[in-house]
Amino acid sequence: MLKTVAVNIDEIYIPAERRKELDPEKVETLAESIMEGTDERPIQVRLGKGRYVLVKGVNRLEARKSLGDTVIHAYIVSAQQH
Repeated sequence: MLKTVAVNIDEIYIPAERRKELDPEKVETLAESIMEGTDERPIQVRLGKGRYVLVKGVNRLEARKSLGDTVIHAYIVSAQQH
């Protein structure tokens, strides 16, 4: 089972292909769920060169940003370079 770690939001790079998945309505809904305490799912990141690279969870990341959070829980996963 993967272990979650606290990651500084400003250390996460969002690749262009993840940005295409951004849905403002989902971000708003997720922000509401986070405030209510009903959505605590971690995002997924991989280690990059001096930073983390977002693998999954762009809407959750943006929801946390919209709430003013500076840290988010994440799974660090291995991703293959293509």
